[in-house]
Amino acid sequence: MRKTFLVLLAAVMMCATASAQWKIAGDKIKSTWAEQVDPNNVLPEYPRPQLERSEWLNLNGLWNYAVTALTDAKPAAFEGQILVPYPIESALSGVQKTLRPEDILWYERSFTLPSKWASQRVMLNFGAVDWSADVYVNDILVGSHSGGFTPFSFDVTKALKKGENKLSVRVWDPSDTVHNPVGKQRLNPEGIWYTAVSGIWQTVWLEPVAKSNHIESVLTDCDLTRGLLYIDTACANDNGTLTIEVKDGQALVCKANVLCGTRAVLPIKDAKLWSPNSPHLYDLNITLTENGKVVDSVNSYAAMRKFGKERDELGHLRMTLNGAPIFMYGPLDQGWWPDGLYTAPTDEALLYDVVLTKELGFNTIRKHIKVEPARWYYHCDREGIIVWQDMPCLALYKGNTSRGGMWARNHIGGGSDSPATREEKNNYYKEWAEIMDALRFFPSIGVWVPFNEAWAQFDTEKVAEWTAAYDNTRLINAASGGNLRLCGDILDIHNYPAPDMPFHRSDYVVVLGEYGGIGYPIKDHLWWNKRNWGYIQFNNTDEVTEEYIKYANMLKDYIPQGMAAAIYTQTTDVEGEVNGFVTYDRKVLKMDKAKVNAINTEIINLLK
Repeated sequence: MRKTFLVLLAAVMMCATASAQWKIAGDKIKSTWAEQVDPNNVLPEYPRPQLERSEWLNLNGLWNYAVTALTDAKPAAFEGQILVPYPIESALSGVQKTLRPEDILWYERSFTLPSKWASQRVMLNFGAVDWSADVYVNDILVGSHSGGFTPFSFDVTKALKKGENKLSVRVWDPSDTVHNPVGKQRLNPEGIWYTAVSGIWQTVWLEPVAKSNHIESVLTDCDLTRGLLYIDTACANDNGTLTIEVKDGQALVCKANVLCGTRAVLPIKDAKLWSPNSPHLYDLNITLTENGKVVDSVNSYAAMRKFGKERDELGHLRMTLNGAPIFMYGPLDQGWWPDGLYTAPTDEALLYDVVLTKELGFNTIRKHIKVEPARWYYHCDREGIIVWQDMPCLALYKGNTSRGGMWARNHIGGGSDSPATREEKNNYYKEWAEIMDALRFFPSIGVWVPFNEAWAQFDTEKVAEWTAAYDNTRLINAASGGNLRLCGDILDIHNYPAPDMPFHRSDYVVVLGEYGGIGYPIKDHLWWNKRNWGYIQFNNTDEVTEEYIKYANMLKDYIPQGMAAAIYTQTTDVEGEVNGFVTYDRKVLKMDKAKVNAINTEIINLLK
């Protein structure tokens, strides 16, 4: 009894010490969830809902860190502690320090594996690290990865030892100084450009798998006409048999046994279709057996849904969901946080923006030149939000060098593409492929967006063709508000602040990819004392709401003319931008929610 008490007391003292060593850095505005962050229990949710195992070890929490010169070796001592997985530039990291391109960021922590993992392989998983990471276990290099937006894993079994193990990560981040995909990050943020993000910014975790074989990925598709669900499950090798159960709640819908590497075709009788109004998900239980022995088991899910395009009775091409026309309407969503930057403080916070979008009456989110953690897309799947997924732009785009201006970009054939180098193109294709690989599972994603507003836009037709070949289950919006080319499925114009539809095409889906940007700065909820920016500004909720409704009513004239979707700027304020529905700290809603919901619902229902 005394021994148990002493163990519990030691654990409590360790937790108290960890809390005492960490505090939120800086004095900028913060969200409500920032105060809920517990350094002893950071983002405890399993981070990969599309392939979930019951056994895992969360490595989020306090790590040692140091910043050295680019050419220096690993430091003998560390500067302090950093809260993983919040970027070093963020308040929640407890550091809030800019990492320069001439710097290296070092992380280190120890871990001890559960004894029952001794006979298994151990996988080390990173949700995302920006930008280049070298990973060491017990000073042995176990792998390297470049690219700031996608997950990666290493088998670290051979580097492990009994008892305590050491995990070290060396990170270099050039931010916007070299030609890699970077999105809206800038070392010198201003206007529509935001604080740079570096280092580990998504969950780090360990999990055991069998030495002989394990499940590596799950991908689903469907044929609604025949009522079939397709499941492709990749394994470490093709030995073994997969048993796949499809469940609707507790009820077993169907079951199949297939060899590893073989597509499973499952009949779904009286299928419940996924849509924003009814986001039905089927649960999947997938078991891998070899020689009659279970060696792996994962949980996943699937949706019966199909995105497409069809011509209406007036000859306009419309987006379709499950064969029916749908007006996709939603906000531009940057996905930034005042306290965590790229990383939401908690999973509840991550869910908040999705739920708010639904409460405002929208059915779509355009995820703007950023990639979110897997759980964000899971929330969209579960809540019923269609996602347009942007590719983060290359860093060679440095500002408003639009190569012809908005007029040229919004007219077919206008503007000139960037003269990207072979290195830039290779970086783009590598990361775009990794992003699509990481996200193509999620049924909510309906549109891929390779380029935005001519920002580092190159070889548009080739990129659109490549994207469609890589995944032909979504629509391709080749250049949102950019140098418009006759390729892909969609022609997308941007117009601020009021909506517009400058041309009509019977051979393409025509959408308004951005409009609005109604600014409303609110004292005590602003990020900085520099110029706060919006396309047009008002000073109270009533005025902002009235202007929003005025613009929404204008859409009623364009939709019968062929406009198939519209994206309003934007979900939240972000740093110097004050044109969100809600302030950057998510504490003040700046429009009348009921009135916005009513007009948005009316707009969406025009195509029903």
